[in-house]
Amino acid sequence: MKKYACPLQRTMDLIGTKWKPQVLFHLLEGPQRSGVLQQTMPGISNKMFTQTVRELEQDHLLTRTVYPVVPPHVEYELTALGQSIKLILCELDEWGKLEE
Repeated sequence: MKKYACPLQRTMDLIGTKWKPQVLFHLLEGPQRSGVLQQTMPGISNKMFTQTVRELEQDHLLTRTVYPVVPPHVEYELTALGQSIKLILCELDEWGKLEE
């Protein structure tokens, strides 16, 4: 396990990219299908979306469920660890609404 000099470093390693906080924020509403989730983030490429959700899954912030149907149905949901950042994400969302 990686050692950190500051807990904030660990937090930034887990969610400190352009897309990770957005994925987590949109999943606060509950489980979402892959395509629906991706549509909530205009500008994200398929490659970046896939990379982002894979990293979040690897870090145990979300789970990926594949349903054995045709076409494949993939759904993402926050884990308990992912849910634990809810307050922070909601505060960031409110802060972003402030006018300059």
